[in-house]
Amino acid sequence: MSVAGAQQAITQGALDAIFNEPGTADQRFPVPVLQCLQIKPLAATNAAAQQERYRIVLSDIRNYVQCMLATQANHVIHDNQLVRGCIVRIKSYQANEVKGKNILIILDLEVATELGTHDRIGEPAPFDAKPPPTEASTAIGGAGFYGATKREASVPIKPEPMPSRTAPGGGGMQSTSSKTHGNSVIYPIEAITPYAHKWTIKARVTSKSDIKTWHKASGEGKLFSVNLLDESGEIKATGFNEQCDSFYDVLQEGQVYYISTCKVNLAKKQFSNLPNDYELAFERETTIEKASDQSSVPQVRFNFVPISEIQSVEKDATVDVVGVLKEVGEVSQIIAKTTQKPYDKRELTLVDDSRFSIRLTIWGKTATTFSAQPESVVAFKGVKVSDFGGRSLSLLASGTMALDPDIEEAHRLKGWYDSEGRSDNFNTHNNMASMGAATGRKDQTKCISQVRDENLGMETKDYFTLKATIVYIKQDNFAYPACSSEGCNKKVVDQGDGTWRCEKCDIAHPRPQYRYIMSVNVNDHTGQLWLSCFDDVGRIIMGMSADELMEVKENDEDNSQPIFEAANCSKYTFQCRAQMDNYGENPRVRYQVMSAAPLDYKTEALKLADMIKQFDMSS
Repeated sequence: MSVAGAQQAITQGALDAIFNEPGTADQRFPVPVLQCLQIKPLAATNAAAQQERYRIVLSDIRNYVQCMLATQANHVIHDNQLVRGCIVRIKSYQANEVKGKNILIILDLEVATELGTHDRIGEPAPFDAKPPPTEASTAIGGAGFYGATKREASVPIKPEPMPSRTAPGGGGMQSTSSKTHGNSVIYPIEAITPYAHKWTIKARVTSKSDIKTWHKASGEGKLFSVNLLDESGEIKATGFNEQCDSFYDVLQEGQVYYISTCKVNLAKKQFSNLPNDYELAFERETTIEKASDQSSVPQVRFNFVPISEIQSVEKDATVDVVGVLKEVGEVSQIIAKTTQKPYDKRELTLVDDSRFSIRLTIWGKTATTFSAQPESVVAFKGVKVSDFGGRSLSLLASGTMALDPDIEEAHRLKGWYDSEGRSDNFNTHNNMASMGAATGRKDQTKCISQVRDENLGMETKDYFTLKATIVYIKQDNFAYPACSSEGCNKKVVDQGDGTWRCEKCDIAHPRPQYRYIMSVNVNDHTGQLWLSCFDDVGRIIMGMSADELMEVKENDEDNSQPIFEAANCSKYTFQCRAQMDNYGENPRVRYQVMSAAPLDYKTEALKLADMIKQFDMSS
């Protein structure tokens, strides 16, 4: 379309109405049409943040204003629809003020491709909202809300609420059903930052933790946390000590609440799986009120990954998954290495219509009370991806589980399973190389002669899968004494006084924690190869921890021989990395095992059958 046509379509004066006349903006401009002048990706606010954020500048020809694109609207950038100079229809927005600047949060928009892309139309000026009247000024630390000089008779009052609205019939993401609650503005969770003040959110509690206690030399305390959800996003909130007492019984899973006056902190990503740069902490001034309208906030938001694609997800990433329950294991216990506390666990097997199955572990009370029957559909939110023995999943403490949820994906899977899935054969991730996650591919399976003939690892790091049999394990120096501090694993030194010192942690331990560092020789039909194995792989091969094996060896070395002999002649699928190393002055390729799993004969037989079918078809 011509520039004149695009100019005629743009809603001139819309920005002034949105910020200065919120009471009539909805009626005058139900769907503002604006021009995008700039798109800029924002740097993450902390190193662990993985969420994409974009700042855009929108113009109504008269004025332009800085805008923040809500993450649920990022698809217009990923699809290359939102570009500089295009014309957009704003379906849902939230007008805010941050540090005295007017910011428009765009919750939902549509690119008007039929209006074309143009250079900047007109000469828009930066938008400035009208200053508040004198009697409505807010005293903040001796200065007015906009930084004006302190007035003698200034009385703090709540500022005029900003509008929160959704275009009628606009579709897409809906805003909160109430613009205000009392005199407080209803903010979308997406808009909460440490710089936003006097906000209230209307959110559903999607999960609530048990009360946790801690005891340290500096004191003791307790805490609990909840995950909160609205139409725009999710955020974690934590209550400590007094706030734990005040709010634990008030907040119930599945219920909707008005929540205001919380401290906003940078999110601690190691304790939360939510895609939000911030988290909330309840304070003494925090107010929580159950909403009378419980239906206007979504129940839960999933972002499902098909089971077949788990192989291309990075290790330790958090995903959502839905599948049909194929097998339910019995409850068992493991002993945590660091705390020596027992933990209950149960292993489930899920399948979906991508013809893949995967092992998923649930823990604690969730494991002991699990009562779902095989062939049920289960949706999991917040499961961690592991590459221990191939790709597997583990439900985090902050994750949730829904049995036979009333969602489209669950109904589709149930229909597929009843019609054809029940008799299907499923691939597993046992033979999927974990190293390929970064490249989004499955590493190629090689035989030993190919590894040598192709000079893997000579010039660059190369990754490959190897199916081979262990024929010999070096028994000298199969383990080393490691620091028992969590996450350290550095070698410790015997002080000669009954203690072992870690130079990194600057701590002396009463005993070390032994970790495997094994060299194993493997054979296939084409040759032999030496592989280096670390602790996780050593545990799989030996069937016990290095601590346990070292204790046997120290008490009676003869008793350790049968353990090593029993590990020989075992067949595994090894995921390996080939890399050039220097030993003295002699460079040579080192083959390190990244993960290992016993050979899955059923899966291998199915693969051979498929190869035979393909051969028959080609001939």
